[in-house]
Amino acid sequence: MLGFILMILLIAIVVILIFSTVKIVPQSYAYVVERIGAYDRTLNVGLHILIPLIDRVSNRVSLKEQVMDFAPQPVITKDNVTMQIDTVVYFSITDPKLFTYGVVRPINAIETLTATTLRNIIGELELDDTLTSRDIINSKMRSILDDATDPWGIKVTRVEVKNILPPRDIQEAMEKQMRAERERREAILVAEGKKQAAILNAEGDKESLVLRATAEKEAQIAKAEGQAEALRLVYEAQAKAIQYINEANPESAYIQLEGLKALKNLADGQATKIIVPNDLAGLAGTLTTLSESLKDPKKPE
Repeated sequence: MLGFILMILLIAIVVILIFSTVKIVPQSYAYVVERIGAYDRTLNVGLHILIPLIDRVSNRVSLKEQVMDFAPQPVITKDNVTMQIDTVVYFSITDPKLFTYGVVRPINAIETLTATTLRNIIGELELDDTLTSRDIINSKMRSILDDATDPWGIKVTRVEVKNILPPRDIQEAMEKQMRAERERREAILVAEGKKQAAILNAEGDKESLVLRATAEKEAQIAKAEGQAEALRLVYEAQAKAIQYINEANPESAYIQLEGLKALKNLADGQATKIIVPNDLAGLAGTLTTLSESLKDPKKPE
């Protein structure tokens, strides 16, 4: 019975030794190994064998990027305004040995260093600059923290200022200023809209007047061209009539008869002065001859 118990104890000891001897380091982790209380080596990803009762893993370090969201810190600006600012620090561990032995409680050390650095930077800025210079504050803090944490095996990759909370009275004043600015911009937009509408209306009226004047001008031109064309046609007809008469070689009696018709037309008008031709007697004789010839036409021989 005693032998069975001893065998079980021996098996248990062997199992414990095996588990304490064989170490599997997962991805993105590193193990710091001490031998007899002193730093011996750093185990990276993979399977490793330790010496039982001599080697031990003193620290398991994550190599992933880590995010620390620190509580709001009271800070004072250059113009003596107290405000609350909270920050977020992104960092990763680059040297597990320095991270393990470089500083006590590294996360607390980063938080304290972040608070002091933030106070120093804000103390050099006035309130307005603090509210509008987040990128500058972030860049300065990242540079200072990265340099300060190098001996701890820590790489600060980014620092972000989350919230800047000025005192309540200053917040109310800022809200009033923002409201006034929005109202001013709205008034400017309304005025610009009215101005553009007035300009468009004026341009529309102008174009309407121009189009109306152009239409009237074209109508008058068309009317004048029509009248000119009508006169041209009348004169062409008269010229052709005269040409036909000349080509027909009419007798003088016929021409004098046409002259009397024209004289009659002139006499029919109002306020018309009639100038009697000098050869009126000859004209009468011609008419008599023409009348007799019409009454008693000659018979052909």
